Amino acid sequence: MKYQTPVVLAALLLAVGAGYWAGKAPRVGAGDTAVAATRVTAAAPAAEAPRKLLYYRNPMGLPDTSPVPKKDSMGMDYVAVYEGEDEGAAPGEVKISTEKVQKLGVRTEPAALRELARQVRAAGRVEIDERRLHNVAPKFEGWVERLHVNATGQPVAKGQPLFEVYSPELVSAQREYVVAAKGVAALKDASTEMQSGMRQLSEASLVRLRNWDISEDQIKALAAGGEAKRTLTFRSPVGGVVLEKKAVAGMRFMPGEMLYQIADLSSVWVLADVFERDIAQLRVGQKIRVGISAYPDKSFSGTIAYIYPRLTAETRTIPVRIELANPGGLLKPAMYASVELAVGGRDKVVTVPLSAVIDSGTRQIVLIVKGAGRFEPREVKLGARSDEYVEVREGVAAGEAVVVTANFLIDAESNLKAALGGFAPASEGAPAATGKTVSHQATGTLDAVDVKAGSVTVTHGPVASLKWPGMTMDFMLANPSLTEKVKPGSAIAIEFVERKPGEWVITKLETQAK
Repeated sequence: MKYQTPVVLAALLLAVGAGYWAGKAPRVGAGDTAVAATRVTAAAPAAEAPRKLLYYRNPMGLPDTSPVPKKDSMGMDYVAVYEGEDEGAAPGEVKISTEKVQKLGVRTEPAALRELARQVRAAGRVEIDERRLHNVAPKFEGWVERLHVNATGQPVAKGQPLFEVYSPELVSAQREYVVAAKGVAALKDASTEMQSGMRQLSEASLVRLRNWDISEDQIKALAAGGEAKRTLTFRSPVGGVVLEKKAVAGMRFMPGEMLYQIADLSSVWVLADVFERDIAQLRVGQKIRVGISAYPDKSFSGTIAYIYPRLTAETRTIPVRIELANPGGLLKPAMYASVELAVGGRDKVVTVPLSAVIDSGTRQIVLIVKGAGRFEPREVKLGARSDEYVEVREGVAAGEAVVVTANFLIDAESNLKAALGGFAPASEGAPAATGKTVSHQATGTLDAVDVKAGSVTVTHGPVASLKWPGMTMDFMLANPSLTEKVKPGSAIAIEFVERKPGEWVITKLETQAK
């Protein structure tokens, strides 16, 4: 009996506890049962309505579609497209998923009205003004007796003595003139016929001296009764710099032989080689800025004086002559010069960035943004260009957003040629294929990356779509970021297109396990 007492106490405690918890529990009536049922129904996920399958599209973004499941040439499954997923792309437009638009790095900019000004730049050189170049060459035979200017590069003033010469012919001519002048004076009371003959002899001697460049002061001295001088002093005809000196004391010279060459450098020419595409922007009389490499902190102003009528075939440039003053003689012949001229109309025109234009060679295309992931390829007619923008004469209105980066990638991604030709719907709601494949795939090894040129060297296997054997060749990169995480020597799979004949561009690059 003593062992039964604890057991009875334990049973009593359990009974009391059960009654307590039963009293604390909430009571559920008929109404509470309905509420609970509603909560359970709300918590259960609603059954989704079945979506209508439209067609299967190429996984690489090519225009090939199929009404039934299939695989592409790389063994990738075609992607199912359901009703509602392809909405928003009108005929003639291309549509790319928002995710791909972000991956491609698409950037847009609205077409805007701008004053399309640009800088025409050309390289040139300083040249001597040919009209200010003088040769000193006696017109008679003689000998150089003495030099007053005896160094090349020496500056001279107009009328400054250069050298003295001796010539038997010159002495004889002086004596003839002195005798004739004295005869005219002596025959002033003679007959008219004698006076006329002596005057003719005097004038002939005077003309001979003047033809030999004898100065008027020396002629007047002879006419005043002076004696013929043994030597004659030659003076500089202009102020300038001696470019060339052939005269040497004691040398003999012949008629017409150049002894000095003097250039007036107070004004010089700059001959600029202007590219053929810019020549239509220039005209005679335009003011132009000239920079000289020797004086980077100075700017010189000149005027276009002449546009030469010839084209240098090797460089496709046309020489343009620019005249400019040379105060202080800072500009030296043969110095290099850079020429700049702002050109362009003052009227505002519709413009887009140069990078927005896809030029196929036969026509120019701009991608117009029509909405999220929707683009309309539109043919345009272009006009004048600046360094960053180009005029659009037809095809785009001011305010329309155009794609300015990754437009070629959109072209490759969506087969722009098909969009330009229009999308024709196929039977059973599936678009028809729009031409042969323009994208090709290959696997191989990345040999080298040329970041500056934006190209890579790849050793790839056979390419069935092009009937190529395996080979090593260079590809351009559609986007430099394609090789950011790939090192040379890696096994890769690439997708590429032909942008223009002979130029192959990689649009997709992925690493593979060896």
